[in-house]
Amino acid sequence: MSLQVRNYKTSHASRLVLAVTLAGAGLALAGCNTVSTLTPGETITQGYVIDEQALELIPVGSSREQVMLALGTPSTTATFDNEVFYYISQTRRRGAAFMKPKLVDQKVLAVYFGADGRVRQIANYGLQDGKVFDFISRTTPTGGREQNFIAQMISGVASGQMPMNPLGAQ
Repeated sequence: MSLQVRNYKTSHASRLVLAVTLAGAGLALAGCNTVSTLTPGETITQGYVIDEQALELIPVGSSREQVMLALGTPSTTATFDNEVFYYISQTRRRGAAFMKPKLVDQKVLAVYFGADGRVRQIANYGLQDGKVFDFISRTTPTGGREQNFIAQMISGVASGQMPMNPLGAQ
């Protein structure tokens, strides 16, 4: 079995046409990329998004009903006497789909009512106004750190103290 090799004689013009055609096809395919950024992260907004026009509808002195009509049902209310309506929104950011979202912004709109049931004050709080408060479990993170049993034993031995006997015997 023999392999036949054919020599094609092409002109300079046909090679030029082929090169221009391939370059044009490459440019056309390069334009098909619709992704403008290559960041895989996402921003998640949850809760009540504050509308400035709705806030203008509830000046100081408005009734509870006017607040409910303009802003809707609050995210939560004060524990005692329902004197404050809280409208809460959070913005979280995560670098990739598998990562835990990190809190980047939190806004709390607080509408305070007087004894007569009318709006006394409207306040807008954010992360800069205090610590992050967990409204679900009603807890505030503490400044200390939690250690498990093994970490407590290692820290006690490393400091030169004798470990305590859990049964109380000497």
